[in-house]
Amino acid sequence: MKLKYVGESFGIDSLTDGKIYDAEIENDGMYRVVDDSGEDYLYSKDNPAPLDGSSIGGRWEIIEE
Repeated sequence: MKLKYVGESFGIDSLTDGKIYDAEIENDGMYRVVDDSGEDYLYSKDNPAPLDGSSIGGRWEIIEE
């Protein structure tokens, strides 16, 4: 699937506002997203944000299922 991240960009290799990412649905309320690092990581479906609280994060828009 393809997801668009809308929100505050965070990290050099994490998520960028307005960028579209490849993702897969995980069973535990998470998306597995290939982020700016080129690696896949788990991000919340509701409020993707860094775990250290350095950003308020944002939300996902589904572009393609």
